[in-house]
Amino acid sequence: MDKSLLPHIESLIFAAKDPISAEQIQQAIALRFKLQLDASTIHDALTQLIEKYRSDEYAFEIIDVAGGYRFVTKGAYYDTIAAHLQLLQRRKLSRAALETLAIIAYRQPVTKPYIEKLRGVKCDYILQKLLEKELVQIAGRSDEPGRPLLYTTTDKFLDHFGIRDIRELPKLSEMQSATQQIGHPDEIMSLPPEEDSVPSPAPAPNHTAEK
Repeated sequence: MDKSLLPHIESLIFAAKDPISAEQIQQAIALRFKLQLDASTIHDALTQLIEKYRSDEYAFEIIDVAGGYRFVTKGAYYDTIAAHLQLLQRRKLSRAALETLAIIAYRQPVTKPYIEKLRGVKCDYILQKLLEKELVQIAGRSDEPGRPLLYTTTDKFLDHFGIRDIRELPKLSEMQSATQQIGHPDEIMSLPPEEDSVPSPAPAPNHTAEK
């Protein structure tokens, strides 16, 4: 096979969203170059590319999976990628999400109406995102009228902030200004200035855990 076609096959594997089959590669080459390669030629080309990326020179490789071929990162680099993804997850929390998270952390267990009363805005979307990130959880229902859901922080929240227990949270008076990252104790987000001084309701509402 003409070696000049190898980079084209390589590019198809790289660009494909899902594993690309030998047949799909064959069809793409035929359409692009008006050249019909037989199955054995495609197989030989794929074997060459797989062997090429086995070298320690590359951090990724080509594997045969789900009836096709795709590029994947080599296992030796998984932890590095995981660290990068963790940083990305931290940055994806908006200020509004951090404010909501702080209210839950300091006032838990709390209801959505209580959070919205403090923030002055609806928080359905933000709560859903915090639930998806497993930073908060539903911990039952309040015995207030309508029995609204109660929200508390999770073990994953503690892990993000590097604390063992919710009692290790710094006092509100020690908090720094808002940031868009979480993950370390000195990055913890306080309530906004106008909310920081809002006292907790007295008496606090009675809560009952969901059975």
